[in-house]
Parts: sequence; C-alpha cells; structure tokens
Amino acid sequence: MLSNYLTMRNIFFRCFLLLFVCCNNAQAWGFFGHEHINRLAVFTLPPEMLVFYKFHIGYITQNAVNPDKRRYAVKDEAPRHYLDVDIYDKIYNDSAVYKMPRYWNEAVAKFTEDTLMAYGVVPWHIFRMKNQLTNAFKQRNAASILRISADLGHYIADANVPLHTTENYNGQLTNQIGIHGFWESRLPELFLENYELWVGQATYLPSPQLTAWEAVTNAHQALDSVFRFERELSASFPEDKKYAFEQRNRANIRTYSKDFSKAYHERLAGQVERRMKASIKMVGDFWFTCWLDAGSPNLRDLLDKKYEEDPMLNPELDVPNKSKPRSHEGDTGQRIYSPREMRNMYATKKEW
Repeated sequence: MLSNYLTMRNIFFRCFLLLFVCCNNAQAWGFFGHEHINRLAVFTLPPEMLVFYKFHIGYITQNAVNPDKRRYAVKDEAPRHYLDVDIYDKIYNDSAVYKMPRYWNEAVAKFTEDTLMAYGVVPWHIFRMKNQLTNAFKQRNAASILRISADLGHYIADANVPLHTTENYNGQLTNQIGIHGFWESRLPELFLENYELWVGQATYLPSPQLTAWEAVTNAHQALDSVFRFERELSASFPEDKKYAFEQRNRANIRTYSKDFSKAYHERLAGQVERRMKASIKMVGDFWFTCWLDAGSPNLRDLLDKKYEEDPMLNPELDVPNKSKPRSHEGDTGQRIYSPREMRNMYATKKEW
C-alpha cells in the first residue's frame, strides 16, 4: 500500500512539476523560486500531513514571499534572510562558517546581539521559526501553522543560496553588480524546466539547528565559483554579447543574454538545481520534524479555508522599520563591532 502510494505520488509530482513550470513566468528567487520551493516541499510529506498541506497548498505557495514583502516594513526583518560569513572570516583568519557559534546565546555572548543583527542571522532565525511551528502544531492552531510554515520555507530557501552568505551579495564589491538576480532569477527562468526536483520523502532532523548551519555552509562553499565563473566568462564575452534586450510588461529591459546565461549555467554544472533541491528537501524535513516533535497531531479536521488568515494582519507589520535592509547599521544603543574591532579584540583568544 505504502509503496503504491509513493509511486502514485511520484508520478503526480512529476506531472504537476511540468505543468507548473510551463504555466508560470519566472520572476525572482524571492517570488517564483520561493513559491516553487514551498509548493514542491508539500509533496515530501507523509499522508497524515499531506492531507492538510495539500488542502492549503495555494496559501503555502502564495505566501512563501511574505518575508520579502516585509523587508521594508518590519523592524529587523532584513537580517533574517542572510549571514555575511565573510565578515567573520576576517575575525577568525580562517573560514568562519565552520567555527561560528551554532547556538544563539553562545553567539550573543561572543559578538553582542546588535552585531549579529548587523551581519545577518538566518541560521539562528530558522531555528527560532522551527520552535514556533512546533508550538503551533502542539496547539493545533491552523492559522499559525500555515503562516509559520510559509515563512519558514522562505528563510530555509534563502539559507541555501550562496549569495545570501556574503557581504558582496550583489557583486557590488567586485564590479559584478547584478549577479544576485542573474543567479537567482535569470538562470531558473531559462533552465528550470530541465531540473529534476523530486527529492523523496521528508525525514526527521535530530539537530535542526545544525541542519540550518549545514545549509549555510554548503551554500557558502559554492560562493567562489559563483563569482569566479562569471568573472572569467565576462572577460571572454563582448559587452553586446553578454547582455541583450527583452520585452517584459510592455517595456524593453536589459538582461543577461541567453548565450552568456547558458555558458554560465554550464560552468556552474548544476549548482542552481542542487541548491533548489536542497531547499525543497530541507523545507519538507523541517515541517515534518516540527510535526513529530509536537506529537504528530491530527490535522484532518483543520481542512477549512477560514484558517487561511490575511498575512497583512500579522502584528509584525505594525512595527515601523527605520532600518535599511543590508545597511549594516543600527541605533539600538548596543555596540555593533566592526570587523576590524572584532579581529583586534579577539586576536589573542585561543577559543576563537
């Protein structure tokens, strides 16, 4: 019975994937990509969860982009999407992604909370959201389950993107401005229909906080090739061959040419596909883990559209955001240490 169910689900998944790719115009990883990841993660879940998530799949999909919508409206939202690992590399004089404190209280004790918020907190925030979703399952609060599931999927997907692990997130420090949208948007737009995105069943995560860090680590390990291959190809492509004009929404826009995109995508050798698959699997694993940790509550009697609350009613949206996303500035009164200050302060401490 279970094997037949899994076979049928695999067939349905593949048919749905083809239909979904053909019927949608790709936007950015923050829109089409996030929606795609959340939607496909639903099909990793066991039947006891699938009945609920599939019933509400429209909500889970459409609201995958809410955290991005809140970036300019909610205080402290922006740092939840990234971690500038290379800032900390300067402190450790080594690859900090392997040495940074994995748990929030330990990290605060070393760096101060405002310093962490200045350079991104995505792996720690994922664990915070994991606890929130577990509590929502325990309370069988369908509206919270849906809202937090959609948000958690977004942060997990961001943690799996190489350009969400660096201060040079859009190539602004290396004369490669635009590379963020190129990697996240243009490449999936052109090549997503060729991706194999079936990732199997969700599995339980014994250490979800460490899993969040594993995602950031794997993403950061891929960062060098993201910049290097673009730089090497740019040196061999004339400007008029690297870019092209395409019509979108009745306007001509300048974008990376299909030839340049194809060459870059081939150099990356499946990197975008691998990061997307890792995101889908991880989202499903986190949802499943939260449900199990909550005692595997029955979700069948929560199949009612009334639980699909308006995300704009989220009380967080009533908090004015005076900070600029990725500004690396703060005015809370707590000291934010610069990379130079942190390096000098802790240079003699062996535990670093």
